[in-house]
Amino acid sequence: MEIEDIHKNVKILIGGIPYNVDEAEFMKPGKGRAIYRLKLRNLVNGSTADRTYHSGEKVEEAHTTNFEGQYLYQEGEHYVFMNTETFEQLLIDEKLLGNKKDFLKESMVVSILMMADQPIDITLPTFVELKVKVVESGVAPKRATITPQTKSAVLETGYTMAVPAFVKEGDVIKVDTRTGGYVERVGTKK
Repeated sequence: MEIEDIHKNVKILIGGIPYNVDEAEFMKPGKGRAIYRLKLRNLVNGSTADRTYHSGEKVEEAHTTNFEGQYLYQEGEHYVFMNTETFEQLLIDEKLLGNKKDFLKESMVVSILMMADQPIDITLPTFVELKVKVVESGVAPKRATITPQTKSAVLETGYTMAVPAFVKEGDVIKVDTRTGGYVERVGTKK
């Protein structure tokens, strides 16, 4: 594939490793060939890299497929997902999930990226609603301060995060899966 055909979210191979193009910038200097600056994200380990190419250069396209998978359960160090179209089950290693495992709930539907019949990444919903299991007791009384009072809470998935002082056990909160941060309290579940 020609470098001129590269744009945001195209998957390419560099040294046999798949990368996602997060940004593609075109520059035409006064003299010489055009320059393409790419910001790349390694789809295997999540690291980022910057690469520069000149017009006319070729890059190898990574042939990937995407499908929706439903999270079923954890089995040791593997997480079991089911393809929602074919109903086939797929084991994904805990290392591949990284901190995304902190937001997985049974029956959650995620997007699974595959390359050569191997899972290389999953995409969670941007926001997920999780139940608060345990909250830290005894928050200091609020004093004249601009800083909001927070306390530590353990969610139903085992993830520990800072939440506002008014959140209590049993509350359901919305969490941003990109940052792992608290968004809002949604309600209470018994």
